[in-house]
Amino acid sequence: MRDLSAGPRVLLKRLRELMAEPLEPQERLDRIVRQIASNMVAEVCSVYVLRSDGVLELYATEGLNKDAVHLAQLKMGQGLVGTIAASAQSLNLSDAQAHPAFRYLPETGEEIYHSFLGVPILRAGRSLGVLVVQNKAQRSYREDELEALETTAMVLAEMIATGELKKITRPGLELDLTRAVTIEGDSYGEGIGLGYVVLHEPRIVVTNLLNEDSEKEIRRLADALGSLRISIDDMLSRREVAMEGEHREVLETYRMFAHDQGWVRRMEEAIHNGLTAEAAVEKVQSDTKARMIRLTDPYLRERMHDFDDLANRLLRQLTGFSSRSASEGFPADAIILARAMGAAELLDYPRSHIRGLVLEEGAVTSHVVIVARAMGIPVVGQAAGAVALAENGDPVIIDGDDGKIHVRPMADLQKAYEEKVRLRARRQEQFRALRDVDPLTKDGKRILLQMNAGLLVDLPQLTASGAEGIGLFRTELQFMISSTMPKAEEQESFYRSVLRQADGRPVTFRTLDIGGDKVVPYFRSQEEENPALGWRAIRLSLDRPGLLRTQLRALLKASAGAELKMMLPMVTEVSEIRAVRELMQKEVQHLSKFGHQLPKRLQFGVMLEVPALLWQLEELMEEVDFVSVGSNDLFQFSMAVDRGNARVADRFDVLGRPFLRILRDIVRAADKAGTPLTLCGEMAGKPLSAMALLGLGFRSISMSATSIGPIKAMLLALDVDRLSKLLDAALDDHRTHLPVRDVLTGFAEDNNIPL
Repeated sequence: MRDLSAGPRVLLKRLRELMAEPLEPQERLDRIVRQIASNMVAEVCSVYVLRSDGVLELYATEGLNKDAVHLAQLKMGQGLVGTIAASAQSLNLSDAQAHPAFRYLPETGEEIYHSFLGVPILRAGRSLGVLVVQNKAQRSYREDELEALETTAMVLAEMIATGELKKITRPGLELDLTRAVTIEGDSYGEGIGLGYVVLHEPRIVVTNLLNEDSEKEIRRLADALGSLRISIDDMLSRREVAMEGEHREVLETYRMFAHDQGWVRRMEEAIHNGLTAEAAVEKVQSDTKARMIRLTDPYLRERMHDFDDLANRLLRQLTGFSSRSASEGFPADAIILARAMGAAELLDYPRSHIRGLVLEEGAVTSHVVIVARAMGIPVVGQAAGAVALAENGDPVIIDGDDGKIHVRPMADLQKAYEEKVRLRARRQEQFRALRDVDPLTKDGKRILLQMNAGLLVDLPQLTASGAEGIGLFRTELQFMISSTMPKAEEQESFYRSVLRQADGRPVTFRTLDIGGDKVVPYFRSQEEENPALGWRAIRLSLDRPGLLRTQLRALLKASAGAELKMMLPMVTEVSEIRAVRELMQKEVQHLSKFGHQLPKRLQFGVMLEVPALLWQLEELMEEVDFVSVGSNDLFQFSMAVDRGNARVADRFDVLGRPFLRILRDIVRAADKAGTPLTLCGEMAGKPLSAMALLGLGFRSISMSATSIGPIKAMLLALDVDRLSKLLDAALDDHRTHLPVRDVLTGFAEDNNIPL
């Protein structure tokens, strides 16, 4: 391995001195290009900077026509300079004019130059501009000259990123790094948030670029790599990491990258070429990311993410960087951007300051999304490139309704969203005014409006929303945000806190619904082809009776002297209910034996989610104290629709005749048996579908806390008897092709019902 020659090392030393001098931006750039040209014995050195309109503008030159500065320009992908910026790859040509991409700019006077070396100015794999040297003689530039120019480009990248060049950017124009960007993603949680970017993994900014002692930096790199490899080996050896499966495969990939000699060699070469260890890591990371970010193969793109994460870990080792605490320097209006994150990590942030969450990965069913939605936070997922395109503190808008993120939005877009938010706020004020109004329909039918919850942070919304109780408390969320299995005492304390904060209002606890798409990290499960139809919920609980009995005991003890209302998820046969009753009876006997106080009343219910129960309705209604329809899963299973699959999720309508007829049959069976009936699910939280539920005969529905106001406003204006007659007729009419949704919409419009 050859150390950097004296010439380039002198260049880097001089550049460091130039960056420290108190110079105006244009003078600094002019001196930089003169130094590069002199040191590399080049007749031309030029810097092109990428603007927000996709144009590369000449910002400084030594050797070309000075009058062309800030006038000469090429579009992205146009000419040699545009090709380098678009591909993020260098070009080393002995005869530039013979290259098919060459484009002649007469104002520069560059036609007399033949040899050409151009490198992209990169930051986090993103092109910010191009640095070029040229000579009249035809020659190929040496490898060490290419390395020196790439290193110099890092200095320029930092100069652009700090915003220093804004002073010399022509009025009305802006640089690409500060341009407005709209990113398309998927809507995972409704709502709109305006605020400022908080990167979940803050970008490590390397400011110490140039080294004084290459061998010392090589040793620093070796030590950091050693620590990194030990930490990965330690993670792999821990007992809590399964011996096989997806988590282990990711860590094995990390170990492979950490020991990759090609990666190490490239970093060592960058150090010998004058960079500090951390700058060498950043350079190789940025070069690799620039090449891989343009790949379309999903497997290779995933490997890029693994490599990127590993490089960030190494940077943290070298710089001594430690992620700040969640609340330190946290803006009052924060939009969190992350490649991926855990549910517990989200809860570490101050809830009152979070206005939105953006994820590059994840699914609508991932733990952090479930928790964010429970907290009422707008969420956009699958937002590719969001983290690289944003900087901490950038203004940003998240539109959870349309699945869009607007980074550094234009003023008119910002105003439009501010007006939209104000309109929502006015509506919320109107809804808050209804909080203490009895939920009576126009024709005197009383409707029980309850909210869904799963975390203690949800509980304050019980009073704020005017909900009369919690119709669905998802007990699995406590398990999903814990790194270890919650102990019996922890569960009991948690349930007691829920009941205390509910302050006498009814709470319906759903027993554990884990498995399928709700995998907890400490619970080993086998991979399944169809997890939604597999080993989950009550099936898993009955196969692991110790797990279920621990929860039942915790619920019984927490409800001592009060009412315990609990229900079972994913029941397929009535025999499963009887099996759980037997376990419950054993726990009651155990507690009685040791003198524990029991609940004064126990209500035992079931969630109706599996279509098989539709042919056991009479038997079911006799077996339980109440039934709660889980409309999300019941619709999914009835219509064979995967809710997480965008291609089919909207193919069938929850307000279509088949599904509404199913719901009507359930209502009639409950009425006949005198069994209390409610519905928990997304249907209950949307005014139009909630109106349909009331028309079918539901008198109790449970939804997110934010939906209580809009639903109450709707029902106060509703004549349920008139709607029921209209809806029954629409469902019984086998000849019409008019969608039921249109019938309902027309009824609402004709009767001034707010939707």
